[in-house]
Amino acid sequence: MSKIETEINVKEIDENNPLISIVILNYNAGDLLIDCVDSIQKSNYKNFEIILVDNVSKDNSQKKCKEKFPNIKLMENSENLGYCEGNNVGLRTAKGEFVVILNPDTIVDPSWLSELLSAYRKNGDGIYQPKFLASTDHSMLLSTGNMIQIFGFGYSRSKGDLDKGQYEKFEQVDFASGTCIFTSKKIIEKIGLFESFLFAFHDDFELCWRGALIGINSFYVPSAIVYHPIEGYSFKWSPLKFKLLERNRKYCLLTLYSRSTFFKMIPGLLLVDIAV
Repeated sequence: MSKIETEINVKEIDENNPLISIVILNYNAGDLLIDCVDSIQKSNYKNFEIILVDNVSKDNSQKKCKEKFPNIKLMENSENLGYCEGNNVGLRTAKGEFVVILNPDTIVDPSWLSELLSAYRKNGDGIYQPKFLASTDHSMLLSTGNMIQIFGFGYSRSKGDLDKGQYEKFEQVDFASGTCIFTSKKIIEKIGLFESFLFAFHDDFELCWRGALIGINSFYVPSAIVYHPIEGYSFKWSPLKFKLLERNRKYCLLTLYSRSTFFKMIPGLLLVDIAV
């Protein structure tokens, strides 16, 4: 058995510090990806594996990252599978007792993993997200938990607000942001993977709502900090983004509401569609 294999096996059986699998889905993230992985390496919690899944990037950022950090596991898809199935590829190979879905344009605080793990151990089964602050202005909040509006619109609570310590309470939220999701492998097995049909957008919304239907709630952990650009690096506003947002919103309403509830909402939904 090689030295690397021995190290991995030791990681997997450490009960006090369980292995955490960090899945990063990349699509032309450039140097942002390098900075993200570099910040993970500085985490004070050390028992983790990084699974980098690439959706056919043309900027070779995945290869540059592998060269700089040879211990990461690189998986290169033969086509762009989108956010959902792209992350599923990584989740299927994750060896950790716990898993993280992390965007490649984030920078993590050194204590992020230990704080998320501590919150899970203290509060039990669930889907957890950190506090998101703007990478260019650490006093600006980007998300302290995401909320669901009755007609299927999801939004980040407190986005753009000044961080004055008003969201320092651990609490349940409607859904955790897909920018950084922390949970256990057993929870993913109970809920199921991301819905690949969605491709992108409403993916975290749908996953967490599906979890809530079987009693698995989402939580906000203010002591865990992750920095993120005010606007993500990919999928700028476009007709495709609008199409996916609306299609996926309607998919969630049709599949996650009961039939009786959905039919009662039809008059309101028609008015919303006209407004949209």
